[in-house]
Amino acid sequence: MNQQDLDPDSTADVGDVTNTEEELIRECEEMWKDMEECQNKLSLIGTETLTDSNAQLSLLIMQVKCLTAELSQWQKKTPEIIPLTEDVLITLGKEEFQKLRQDLEMVLSTMESKNEKLKEDLEREQRWLDEQQQIMESLNVLHSELKNKVETFSESRIFNELKTKMLNVKEYKEKLLSTLGKFLEDHFPVPDRSVKKKKKNIQESTVQLITLHEMLEILINRLFDVPHDPYVKISDSFWPPYVELLLRNGIALRHPEDPTRIRLEAFHQ
Repeated sequence: MNQQDLDPDSTADVGDVTNTEEELIRECEEMWKDMEECQNKLSLIGTETLTDSNAQLSLLIMQVKCLTAELSQWQKKTPEIIPLTEDVLITLGKEEFQKLRQDLEMVLSTMESKNEKLKEDLEREQRWLDEQQQIMESLNVLHSELKNKVETFSESRIFNELKTKMLNVKEYKEKLLSTLGKFLEDHFPVPDRSVKKKKKNIQESTVQLITLHEMLEILINRLFDVPHDPYVKISDSFWPPYVELLLRNGIALRHPEDPTRIRLEAFHQ
């Protein structure tokens, strides 16, 4: 009694809590009765089941009742006001500082992990940079060596080498022609120099026949000097057996329109 006289607010709070509990008990009893009624209805219906919409509606109604009772309880409850005394302020300050300390420790841990990762990335990039520098130094050395080699090959030296190669080719050509001429002289003898031939069955003339070597030289010179018209007129100085020999062996070709003209086969093309 003495305590109630000293603290009338606490007495009022106790009364409010009691009323709220009674109200909750009454609502629970009402909900229990509703549930019994629903159970009775379900038993009467038998196998017929509720639709989804009816079941959802019942659940929503029950949720509304629970929320309404909770709201009523919170509305009747008087918020507790903490007195701003020195001890309370010190306690609140300690809690805030403790929370701030925990947050800062978390930030510090995160930053340290990021720094470790950045350090690893930096070391990896540094190794890659060192490798690239070594490759660049090797390439510079190789470039210097190649540059020195290129400088040693002067124009005069290149000209002399080309001149030497041309002389070698010329000597080989002369040797090849000499060998070919000797082969032709040995295997294809010179025909008789003078042959009597009647012209128009009246006149006689002396014709100088040329060798097979000379015939080939004429055909070769014509082929390279006049490549667009390499055909040569078959003159009286061409010995017919030699002409036939060149044609049969595919060394010479006859003109498709003029049988009195022949050309050398272009073996170089």
